[in-house]
Formats: sequence, structure tokens, C-alpha cells
Amino acid sequence: MNLAEQISHSKKQSFAGMDIPWLVEQWVNRTPDKPAMIWEPFEGEPVTWTYAELSSQARRFAQGLAERGVRAGEFVIIHLDNSPEFVAAWFACAYLGAVAVSTNTRCVARDLEYFADHTSAVCVITQPNHAAMISSACQSINFMIVTDNNAGEPADIDADIDHVAFSEVFAANPIDLLPTDPMRNLSVQFTSGTTSRPKAVLWTHANGLWAGKIGAVHLRLLQDDRTLIFMPLFHTNAQGWSMLPTIWSGGTFVLQPRFSASRFWDLSLRYQLTWLSTIPFAFKAIAGQPVPEHHYRFWGTGAYIPALEAHLQTKIIGWWGMTETLTQGIISDFDHPGAAGSIGRVAPEYDIEIRDAQGAVVGPGERGLLFIRGVRGVSLFKEYYRNEEANGKAFDAQGFFDTGDIVRSDEQGNLFFSDRDKDMLKVGAENVAASEIESVINQTGLVTECAVVGQKHPMLDEVPVVFVIPAPGSDGSLADKILAHCQANLADFKVPRQVILVDELPRSTLEKVAKAELRKQLPPLSA
Repeated sequence: MNLAEQISHSKKQSFAGMDIPWLVEQWVNRTPDKPAMIWEPFEGEPVTWTYAELSSQARRFAQGLAERGVRAGEFVIIHLDNSPEFVAAWFACAYLGAVAVSTNTRCVARDLEYFADHTSAVCVITQPNHAAMISSACQSINFMIVTDNNAGEPADIDADIDHVAFSEVFAANPIDLLPTDPMRNLSVQFTSGTTSRPKAVLWTHANGLWAGKIGAVHLRLLQDDRTLIFMPLFHTNAQGWSMLPTIWSGGTFVLQPRFSASRFWDLSLRYQLTWLSTIPFAFKAIAGQPVPEHHYRFWGTGAYIPALEAHLQTKIIGWWGMTETLTQGIISDFDHPGAAGSIGRVAPEYDIEIRDAQGAVVGPGERGLLFIRGVRGVSLFKEYYRNEEANGKAFDAQGFFDTGDIVRSDEQGNLFFSDRDKDMLKVGAENVAASEIESVINQTGLVTECAVVGQKHPMLDEVPVVFVIPAPGSDGSLADKILAHCQANLADFKVPRQVILVDELPRSTLEKVAKAELRKQLPPLSA
């Protein structure tokens, strides 16, 4: 057994006898009455689930799924906004041994059809405002489960839509616990890449445990820590960076349907919240509000920002990670935060290299491609499900994963994010592949060629804009037709904010579209 094999074996052994149900049941046995989740809807009263209640809800729902024919190893799509139903369904899949496929609720029918087909999902769990779309798009599933509300807002479902009521799935008795298996498949999240279709990032139970344990270690979480989750639970930030570290440490998370600037400080004070995972959009949205005396120990965000730290009177830590890394692969130190603007230093659980285009490791001050190494199925995701071509391209012979990000380090080892190497946009918290938008526009037959680039935006980082060369015979309604097609076939955050008609596109020496030149034509938006 070589060194790499020894490390891999050791990492896998560190979670022997554990899985996600094991983790929850630890706290059921030790602190059954401790609040695990507090649901704060925008309508109605708060709901608290203790660890015992979280276990009961998940295990009874798991038994109900099993009685409806869902088996261990099968895939279940969870198409829900933040809600107790999401939490119950996600953990129910873990108890059943099924694979929870958490999908972005801003996606359209075209996306859901692809997600269902790619995973061979047997059922979908959703809410009333998505039920008609799911029913039409996901023809291959066995059945659909629908809640009686949209993220806390009561809603009815059309009686003509064939479905099972969420409340009717709960069985009288909880499902029996499976033998623990940390390498059992746990979940899938779809992430945008440079191809026109998202890739299915597959996590094992060991991956989920790693996210919980290492996140809790990085953040120094204890049982009395409490956080607010407003980021969408279908994404890694909420799942792997907030929910699972909270459960690992036996703490409490307060769950909101989505971010609310007007409610933020009220909830923070009412529940004496101690830490927060956030994004620039959120702290920009509350920037004009006075900062009260609070209980926060720290906020984590994309970079160490001393000015924000001074304004909020709490520690700010920079960090970096992605769906494929489960948790933070790079993070600031609480006691030694490093340079302003830094995303931190490499976390001790990972190896990184910064390489130039030829694959050589670069020195301090030089920009390069970030590669990160861990153990697949433990400290890195298991695989891109049913996509061997993507798996082959993602990892090199030494086991390093190509993140697609460009970073640089200074002489002291502080790391700084520079750009995306691949043709990606960052729209708020969403990664968007320009090629996916271009592919949808090309399907119209209305353009000879198109190129999507990001325009700087004060709240969302950037938004997509498309430059198009019209096809012969196009009329004055071309832009409207393109936008209408995009709205029908793309999630709303992927729809271009502007269609710009041009006679030609600038070219590089290799005849590729020079997108940097196109971006220069777009002034930053001011609102």
C-alpha cells in the first residue's frame, strides 16, 4: 500500500461505524430536548424541532417513502424552498438509504426533466407553486409528493394534478435504522460547469460527515452555538457549511425561507445568534441599518474584510470552497486572519497547488489555476454521477482536482481569489455557465452566433448579457424573441439582462470570441 492509499484508507476509517442517521441519533440519545431547528416563516408562528423531533419526523417520513416503494439506493428529487419539509425529506432519505437530489427551485421544466432523467429519480417532493411544472416535466417518476404550503405560505394544489399530500406520507412508526455505512451514497447537487448541462455532484455519507465535522472544527463550534440559515438548502453553503456543522456540534440553526433585511437583526437578537455564513448581497442589503449590540462571534464570507469587521463589531473570516470540496478548502484563522481581501490559507485537511497553463507550480504573486487534493468520497465528492468524461477531466494522475478558479498567494501564504478560469459567471450565489445560455439561444435559429458575458452588478457581482449576430431575415423583435425563449428554458438568474445586436464579434488570435473585449463594452451597473 503506497502513501496515497494509506492516507485514503485512514480517512475512510475515521468515519467507520458512522453515517448521517448515526449523527442525529447521537444527539437524540444525549440531548433529546435540545432545539435542533427553529423555523421562522414569513407567515405564521415559529416552529421548533428538538433533536428527538427531528429524528421522529425524518424516520416516520422515511418509513412512509419505503411503504410507497422507495428503496435504498434510489434517487429522490427534493424541489423545495427552505422549510421544515425540506429538512424532514433530506434526513428521511438519509435514514432510508435513498439519495436526496436537492434541486434549485428557480429552475425551469427543461432543467427538472434533465435532473429526473439523469438520476432516474423515482419520485419528486415539491410544493404547490412548482407542482404543475414538475408534473409536466418529470414524466418518468413514479409519484409526486406535494406540501400544503410554499415555504410557509399556505397554498392549494390543483385537484387535477396527481400527487400525494406531504402530510399523508408520515407513517405511524419510524423506520428501522440501517447498518451504518459511511460510503453509502447520500445526496446529489447539480452544479454548473463549462458544458451546457449541469453536472451531478455525488456525496457519500462520509462526505456529509466530513462537511459537518471539519466545518465545526474550522469554525470552533460548540453546543451552545446558534446560526441563521437563509441561504437555500438545496446548495452546499446551507447544507455543508451551516446545517451539517450545526448538527455535528449539537447546536441549533434558525431557518428562514430566504434572506430578509428587515427581519435580520430582530432574529439575530431574539435567538442570540453566534455565527453566520453569508454572502456580499446580504451584508450590502443591511449596510444602511444601525448595528445593535449582538452576540455574533464571527461571520464567514468570501474574503477577510477589516472594514466590515469594524462596522459589525465581530470577526470576519474569509473562506473558499465549492460543492465538490464539501466544506472550506481555504479559510482564515480566527486569531491570525492575514491580509485584507484574503480568502485565507489552505486548510490543513487538504493539499493545494497553484499552476500555470502548462501545469508548472507558480510562485508568490503569480496568478494560477487552483488545484486541490483530498480523498474522493470522504474529503472530496465521490464523483460526477453518470459522467465519466467529466470525472476524467476533473482529476489528474496525482489526484488533484481542477477547481477552475484562478488564485494567487502572497509571500506570507495568504491566498486571494482572482477569477474563474472557465467561462463562468457568478450571479449572486449562483454559478452560471455562459455556454448553457449560449446553447439555449442557439437553439432558436434566430442568431448566427452569440456570446454571453457578465456585466458587473453592485448587489449580484454580475449579471448575464448576450451579444448576438442576427441570422439573415431577423426582424426588430429579435431581442424580445430571444428573451422569451430564455425565460421559458432557463432559470431566472440565467436569463440575460440585455440582448445586444452586433455585426461581428471580436476575435482572439485563435479565432475564439474575445470575451474580455465584450466585457469592456459594458459599464458596471449602478443599481
